[in-house]
Amino acid sequence: MSDIKGNQHLQPWLPATYRIKVEGLLDESWSDRFAGMQIASRNRADQSVVTCLTGRIVDQSELSGVLNSLVEMHLPILLVEHLPEN
Repeated sequence: MSDIKGNQHLQPWLPATYRIKVEGLLDESWSDRFAGMQIASRNRADQSVVTCLTGRIVDQSELSGVLNSLVEMHLPILLVEHLPEN
């Protein structure tokens, strides 16, 4: 799940940027519940909806909390991706 550049490894206790995709609609107003992540939804060709959450997470414990909240909302998780730092 992580990109490795040289000797840099993802450290679970440090902040990192993630992209999470779920099947279903999640309104932008839920951003505060999901660590302030940006929320954007789009329709697929079959008219089903995919929502993408993107943002900086303080550590993997917070990431776990975000993922657990999505599961509790019965939104199937399609992707969890660590985004490289610019």
